[in-house]
Amino acid sequence: MKPTPSQRRRGPRVALLALVLCSLLVPLAFIFDRAPSVLPLPRTEPPKAVNESTQRTSEVSNARKRRGAKADEVENSKACQLEFGSYCIWSTEHKVIMKDSVVKRLKDQLFVARSYYPSIAKLQGQELLTQEMKQNIQDHERVLSASAVDADLPSFINKKIEQMEHTIARAKSCTVECHNVVRKLWQILDMTDDEAHFHMKQSAFLYNLGAQTLPKTHHCFSMRLTLEYFKSPSLDSDVSLARKFKTPNHRHYVIISKNVLAASVVINSTVISSKEPGNNVFHILTDVQNFYGMKYWFARNSYKKAAIHVVNYEEMILEKLPKFNPRELYLSEEFRVLIRSTERPTEQTRMEYLSLFSHSHFFIPEIFKDLKKVVILDDDVVIQRDLSFLWNLDMGDKVNGAVEFCGVRLGQVRNLLGKTKYDPKSCAWMSGVNVINLDKWRKHKVTENYLMLLKQVKNNDEVSLREAAFSLSLLSFQHLIYPLDKKLTLSGLGYDYGIDPEVARSSALLHYNGNMKPWLELGIPDYKKYWRRFLTREDRFMDECNVNP
Repeated sequence: MKPTPSQRRRGPRVALLALVLCSLLVPLAFIFDRAPSVLPLPRTEPPKAVNESTQRTSEVSNARKRRGAKADEVENSKACQLEFGSYCIWSTEHKVIMKDSVVKRLKDQLFVARSYYPSIAKLQGQELLTQEMKQNIQDHERVLSASAVDADLPSFINKKIEQMEHTIARAKSCTVECHNVVRKLWQILDMTDDEAHFHMKQSAFLYNLGAQTLPKTHHCFSMRLTLEYFKSPSLDSDVSLARKFKTPNHRHYVIISKNVLAASVVINSTVISSKEPGNNVFHILTDVQNFYGMKYWFARNSYKKAAIHVVNYEEMILEKLPKFNPRELYLSEEFRVLIRSTERPTEQTRMEYLSLFSHSHFFIPEIFKDLKKVVILDDDVVIQRDLSFLWNLDMGDKVNGAVEFCGVRLGQVRNLLGKTKYDPKSCAWMSGVNVINLDKWRKHKVTENYLMLLKQVKNNDEVSLREAAFSLSLLSFQHLIYPLDKKLTLSGLGYDYGIDPEVARSSALLHYNGNMKPWLELGIPDYKKYWRRFLTREDRFMDECNVNP
């Protein structure tokens, strides 16, 4: 059973409550004259062997505590990722340690004063202390509302701190019922906890908004390219290259993208790493909004004689494949999967990140009817080695050459696959680089099977369709995956901060799957350099729109 947020946060509450109760016991003991008598004991030195044994025992105990704390931290991180996704990873890496000690002290004093105030207010003969405590609480709240850091605090703050300290000491010296203070502490903790969770939800929303929205500089860049296209219609050169686009003996790559610069980096890195760049043909499927800007960009930039074919996907589906739905262009879908054993609940959970085909991928054989084989590249990859060997693979009767991901098996996600029959031991797989045998695709009727599975999706709204891509991709290619070498692709550069730089430099293909794409400000700084290496520089439209990812 998934623990509720309040259950996950119970540990810190109890620890804080214990500390507060300890602070209450000392003054109460002196009030009732029950303070224990403590006599100094003669100090003796234990034998050396005992001392060393005690030290080793202490070290083992401390090591266990550290491991336990580390395990709790990992589990809390996974629980956070389940609710908020990769925002939890990003926020941990960008966590700001509070250096404003005075502000922190003010908050601590306010917390303690609020817990005592209701009990003090009920005591007979303590009207003056009640009024004083109320005034100090209001003063602290007023100061903290206007001051977030020490530098913003007024000059008289030290006097306010001393007054509050004196007031709290007087409150502690009064005889109060502990359970009233404890109840108020719980109330304050619950309120503070809910407020913290609310702010985390806000921050996660803004993070996801930043990850899913192109920066305004990129939007400016795309609009400028579109405007220039209509001012220069003679740049359209697809007619002279139409034969090459349909010739099967060339190496055809398909890229689905709405981002000019992302697609440009994929193509640039591929041709620079290729031994025969002139034999490469790139087909870019994009939407109507970015179609003309992309046409203009790739018409005025050369990529070592590689042919670039920009296709308006939405127009193609509407005109030539009107029976197919959905007609909107979808990029590769990315999912996070929490694996928890129901048979062995004590085992630690695992959070895995997968990228799979979207609905738009299933119409590629219908769009390129003259081709027999293509390599599909996501627009968040960087190629660092020659990929010509992919065209020599003998995949037998398989359709999709992909890197398998056996960290997730179909049996582990059975609750997402519906009633369709499947092999529970089959591994999931990753998009990023996929070798597609289009002839075998048509033979096995993969698109038809996908459309049949799509009819089982109850809701046709965008969210439901995108979520359905998980099960549709895995089920449509069941037993049709040809496993590529796992060393071919290094994934996780869009969410994992712990990748070894040497491994990244030596990998044939880098996949920035995750929310932290290299063209975004959220991108992981250490990995951006591999993407920027293939970015076109010194373009006047990039300069005018201040595009500098």
